[in-house]
Amino acid sequence: MVLVFAESPRGQFKKSAFEAVTYGRKVADAMGTSCAALVLGNAANAGQLGQYGAVKVFQVTDTAFDAFDSQTYASAIAEVAGKNGAKVLVLSHSSTGKSLAGRLAVRLNAGLVSGVNSLPSAQGNSLKVKKSVFSGKAIAEFEISSDVKVISLMGNAVKPESLGAAVSAETITVGAAKGRIRVKSVKTQEGTVPLPEAEIVVSAGRGMKGPENWGMVEELATSLGATTACSRPVADAHWRPHHEHVGQTGIAIRPNLYIAIGISGAIQHLAGVNNSKVIVVINKDPEAPFFKAADYGVVGDLFEVVPQLNAAIKKFKAG
Repeated sequence: MVLVFAESPRGQFKKSAFEAVTYGRKVADAMGTSCAALVLGNAANAGQLGQYGAVKVFQVTDTAFDAFDSQTYASAIAEVAGKNGAKVLVLSHSSTGKSLAGRLAVRLNAGLVSGVNSLPSAQGNSLKVKKSVFSGKAIAEFEISSDVKVISLMGNAVKPESLGAAVSAETITVGAAKGRIRVKSVKTQEGTVPLPEAEIVVSAGRGMKGPENWGMVEELATSLGATTACSRPVADAHWRPHHEHVGQTGIAIRPNLYIAIGISGAIQHLAGVNNSKVIVVINKDPEAPFFKAADYGVVGDLFEVVPQLNAAIKKFKAG
């Protein structure tokens, strides 16, 4: 069996959960086995995971799982995996998945490959899987030959697909010990798609000259249904909130489209965004390093280019 841990923060599934289940089903098909999903906490409509390929959905509704604790979660996931004979465990490569993967590998005596971006190939009892290394400059292939295998999946690596029908979630209990962490409050950014899950990202840098000019960037993002981001100097100068900082020292993203406005393209920034499928750069400096990584580039003053781009998108939508 392939067991997928489907994250449901605050009782809601994110796109990454559907991606992980789709991936888990395809891995199960390649191995000639079945795919099941595990939900921890009171997530609504857990059975919908069956639409993405899970033939079974296990749900633990204990209130102990309403707040995330890596020790408690890892104990519960390992217990369910062991009871059901799961040979492959799939997680999302999110902050939650990253904190669980190592713990689960130790508990299950499993081989672990984190941050994969492709489907594995099965060869007997082994799985071979690829992932980006050296900040996306190369691709390495790993072979997992242990009896139990743990894989974490990068966001936007697999498109959620309808592979089945909704199923009835099976409520189960686990003997997880109480965690040592007590969550007093949770503050989250609401109203926008989180950067790791965004398919389109519009980002800007010091070329904007000041926070008062950000209106054109937000207008472009709204027109495209995109999430806004920024470079580190912009976040450090408090022009934009730190949760929008993308790059090696910020959030690493891999959207389908990344638009960089007024960003030179320092190596630290590129390391966090160069896995984007399509990169568009707008910069007045033709020697900006970012153009070497761009799929499309516009050499021009952003204060002229972006308003024209906004006008063109509005005209296109109106037509």
